[in-house]
Amino acid sequence: MIRIATNEDFNFVYKLYMHPEVNRFLLYEMMEEAAFKPIYKDLLDSAVKFIYTENGIPVGMFKLVPFTYRSAHIVYLGGVAIDPVHAGKGYGSKMMQEMIAFAGERGFLRIELSVANINEKAINLYQKAGFQKEGVLKKYTFLQSENKFLDEILMAYLC
Repeated sequence: MIRIATNEDFNFVYKLYMHPEVNRFLLYEMMEEAAFKPIYKDLLDSAVKFIYTENGIPVGMFKLVPFTYRSAHIVYLGGVAIDPVHAGKGYGSKMMQEMIAFAGERGFLRIELSVANINEKAINLYQKAGFQKEGVLKKYTFLQSENKFLDEILMAYLC
C-alpha cells in the first residue's frame, strides 16, 4: 500500500537514505539526523514523499514530484528505495506496480526518472516495470564521499 509520508516516518526515511547500501544511489550525502530534519520537513511540506507498506510495515519509499504548466502531465520519480532488510522479497516490483497505478490515477501520463549507470539492480527493476531508456546524462551526479562523478540514465514510463 502507498501512503503519504508523515512526521512519524522520519526514522524510517532517514535510516533508509543513510543506509550504506542505499545512500550512494540517492540524492543526499551521509549526514547527521539534525542536518536531515529540514530536508525531511521540505519533503513533507511539498507532499512528494511516499511510503510503501506491506501489512502496515514500511518497506520502501519514493518521491513523486509533479511538473507544471505544459509539462503538468509529467511526474518525476526519485528517492526510490526498499529497506535492505526486505530486499529480495519482490517488494520492489510490487511497489513499482502500485506507484505506476497511483501516478496514473492522478492523471499523469509520463513518469520520468534518472538512475546511476552503475545501479544495475535498479535499472533491471525499472525495465521490468516497463520503463524505457531515453538517454544518458554525463557526469550528472557527484558523489562527494567518493570524489567521483556518475553518469545517469534517463528512463520514462508512458501511462
